[in-house]
Amino acid sequence: MKSILTIGLLIISNVFMTIAWYGHLKFSSLKSTAQLGLMAIILISWGIAFFEYCFQVPANKIGFSGNGGPFSIWQLKVLQEVITLVVFSVFTLLVFKTETFRVNHLIGFVFLVLAVYFIFKK
Repeated sequence: MKSILTIGLLIISNVFMTIAWYGHLKFSSLKSTAQLGLMAIILISWGIAFFEYCFQVPANKIGFSGNGGPFSIWQLKVLQEVITLVVFSVFTLLVFKTETFRVNHLIGFVFLVLAVYFIFKK
């Protein structure tokens, strides 16, 4: 159960992180935010990133084996990175319609899955 909760919290955290880090790139196409300066964009992104941390910190605390969770710190980090790339890919394809998912992206993801395999291998 802790593993599912950890992964769920990491997914939610990464949705906020991706919006905070890359959502502002789409702000310029919105009429209401097109004139915002860099400092305003940074403050908005920090506000969004706050929610990332509200999910990321509990995910790591619950999931870490040193706290009774199922994952080593290495496993948590690799899970985080793979979830980040999956969330980022979905976000990019949905929000940035001009971007495409190419074969080289797929090959890179296969290597990441192999990384997960080797990190989790006992």
